[in-house]
Amino acid sequence: MIHQVMTEADTGVGIDGVGVWNERLGWAYGLIASDPAVRAVALVRLVAAERDTRDALDRYNMTWRRGYSLRRKAARRKYEEIRKYSLPDALWDRPAGPDIVAWPGLPYALLFLEWEARYPQEWTRHAKAWGTKQGLIRDVAVAHHEETVRTKLADLIEIVVQRPYRCKDREYVRAARAVDGDDLRTRLKTAARSDNPWAQRHAGYILWLLDRPQVPNTRHVWRTWLATAARE
Repeated sequence: MIHQVMTEADTGVGIDGVGVWNERLGWAYGLIASDPAVRAVALVRLVAAERDTRDALDRYNMTWRRGYSLRRKAARRKYEEIRKYSLPDALWDRPAGPDIVAWPGLPYALLFLEWEARYPQEWTRHAKAWGTKQGLIRDVAVAHHEETVRTKLADLIEIVVQRPYRCKDREYVRAARAVDGDDLRTRLKTAARSDNPWAQRHAGYILWLLDRPQVPNTRHVWRTWLATAARE
């Protein structure tokens, strides 16, 4: 089997290419399928991948407990390879060099965020990782994405503002500021005018911040805005 690998000459670091990512994790698109049966199949695959990852980590840890220094490097390599077949583990070791826009793992970072946005209970039950969620949102919050990625981020923001707040949702303000434009503002204005009280508050707050790029997105600012909005 031929693996597609980007070389140092291509990117500045040696990283796996798109083909390798798809080979390992293409099944994960089932996690965001609208068909519950398709999601169920993908969840079974994820559970198996998580089990394999835990087993590899246990074997690696055993080399430390028993002093197997000669076996330790091989066990570590095995663990690092196996974890690339699972989520969110595969997203944890992005090389520092490549721009996130050019990173072959970007589609799976977006997939992981979309899974949390669309099916939060399944995400929480099978792959809860708030720090990963926060880090990915911060990483993808850049202005120079291609249009398809900008649209995907707008989709995520639109979904998130319409639900009760979940841990780290506040980070989506970064993404909104990064992809600010007519499309996103139209979506947010529609949400803010809807009958959904969560959408009214969350979308209204983001729109207010988009008009004030110098204002930090802090809990104090949120509470102050909320109190002001309630009086209007």
